[in-house]
Amino acid sequence: MKILALTRYDRLGSSSRVRFYQYIPYLQANGATILKEPFFSDDYLQRLYVGQSVSLPDVLWSYIRRLAVLARSSSFDLVWVEKELLPMLPAGFEALLQTFKIPYVVDYDDAVFHRYDMHSNLLIRVFLKHKIDHVMRHAALVIAGNQYLADRALKAGARRVELLPSVVDVNQYVPKQNSAGLTVEVGWIGSPVTVPNLDLMRDAVNALHRETEFRIVLIGAGDADPFPNIPTTKFPWNEKRELSIGQSFDIGVMPLIDGPFERGKCGYKLVQYMAGGIPVIASPVGVNGQIVEHGINGFLAESTEDWLVALRNLINNVSERTKMGQAGRRKAEQMYNLQVTAPRLMNLLSSAIKA
Repeated sequence: MKILALTRYDRLGSSSRVRFYQYIPYLQANGATILKEPFFSDDYLQRLYVGQSVSLPDVLWSYIRRLAVLARSSSFDLVWVEKELLPMLPAGFEALLQTFKIPYVVDYDDAVFHRYDMHSNLLIRVFLKHKIDHVMRHAALVIAGNQYLADRALKAGARRVELLPSVVDVNQYVPKQNSAGLTVEVGWIGSPVTVPNLDLMRDAVNALHRETEFRIVLIGAGDADPFPNIPTTKFPWNEKRELSIGQSFDIGVMPLIDGPFERGKCGYKLVQYMAGGIPVIASPVGVNGQIVEHGINGFLAESTEDWLVALRNLINNVSERTKMGQAGRRKAEQMYNLQVTAPRLMNLLSSAIKA
């Protein structure tokens, strides 16, 4: 089985790393030959994360590279696409693949269609509103990270839609070993783009800090300082640090604004926290309500009072943190584990070739 993997990013991009790259060793070990071709480079993402403007020549070169590799697509059994072939352009090349009977599978872990149908530019909304619907319709298979994305694919007329959650290799995460008497660390992983979500818990954090001692730990927030009055430790993101979540955090949080784009997210950070054996607190948005079992592996928090109660409960109760962390680890092992989903993905890709 020869597969052309057309990802959005290189390994620095979390969506590409989680939905594609972490599966490739398993696929290769089971007989697949895979050519990986990211659209954007790591340099492109690094510029975005630090607020620099992207290089127009680099972006143009990305389109040229993608067109060049598409010219070779007929030599592969399957084209495995992340989101779309050419961002901000119509779905003509996806239609061409179908015309030339080159099967492609398209994978979604967020609501990329809202980048078009809700875009601030009227021309983009008019001309590209239904672009992703066309991409989904022409695909041999749409793989969706949650039901919100799957429902859009079905509405678009996709021939076949399968759910596959975003997962981790749980074996790489060392579970938390709680100890009483230490300062509790409330941790968050994200990027400078997602820092505004932390506003949802700011009032609760400030109020609770007048009652008890704890520390905020932020990974990937850049220069942002969302809690200026609270002791805070900030780390740059890297893959190794993600795997040590169980040693870095006591509680993992995922506040999330309730909007159309956010409802398409796949709760990956929650899965990471759970794999690290720590309890979670999350906004009840989209798939978060399925990942978090309220009162069992963490809490769902909507209002400031919800966040205050959940944080107070976990910060002041080490046995509760331990019990919920262990429940989360078990759920990650059973449902959000690469060891479970890799064989299924292999079967899905194989079946798309035979369809």
